[in-house]
Amino acid sequence: MQQQLVPPWLEKLLSTDFFSVCRTHGDAARSERNMFCLDCNDEAFCFYCRSSRHKEHKVIQIRRSSYHDVVRVSEIEKVLEIDGVQTYVINSAKVLFLNERPQPKSSSSSGKGGSHICEVCGRSLLDTFRFCSLGCKLVGIKRNGNASYMLEGRSSTTTRVMVRGEEEQLMYPSTPPSTRRRKGIPHRAPN
Repeated sequence: MQQQLVPPWLEKLLSTDFFSVCRTHGDAARSERNMFCLDCNDEAFCFYCRSSRHKEHKVIQIRRSSYHDVVRVSEIEKVLEIDGVQTYVINSAKVLFLNERPQPKSSSSSGKGGSHICEVCGRSLLDTFRFCSLGCKLVGIKRNGNASYMLEGRSSTTTRVMVRGEEEQLMYPSTPPSTRRRKGIPHRAPN
């Protein structure tokens, strides 16, 4: 029954280390390994590996937020049922965390809004979600079997995604930061 609830590539995705430099394309500008092929279900790879080895495959890009791996909802909901997992808005994009994030002991479920907590790790949630990450949902499925990742007959346009969240900066290790223009000439404060 568990095999019907979880796609075969999910556990490998959640245990993969991302953002190391590609051994083949290490000298190139976009050589960080931040992509994962759902068809090959192998290891992370870079932009150039995608172009040469994964052209016709289903590939998702992993991003970083506060040193944790995230995936955009718009990419993952096409291949995975994400109901019950807390979503966040980061840089105007809806994202999900791949794995559980450690929560400081001082801000346990009795913290702000603390009535909603992750069923697996106890992390405080912002709404009536069941899990804080895709990894916690996987553990919940293995324990209870009362949730699923499979899209069985549902189109991605009918997937319900609720967004409540905190604003954070996405970190792209080899991408230069965006430059913003100032609204005028900077002036020093008077003495």
